Amino acid sequence: MTVGNCETCVNYVYDEENEYYSCLVNLDEDEMYRFLTGTQKACPYYRMDDEYAVVRHQK
Repeated sequence: MTVGNCETCVNYVYDEENEYYSCLVNLDEDEMYRFLTGTQKACPYYRMDDEYAVVRHQK
């Protein structure tokens, strides 16, 4: 996964009050720098937003 795949991450949510998407993970200063400059190859907090995971688990 690359840094640019936020749209498919479970931590990337829409804030209806402010009308924009944001990440729920609180990055520290170093992580935020790497994210903004694109020097980090993959997000360590990325988790695929799989709506059907619960259904598969119940089978």
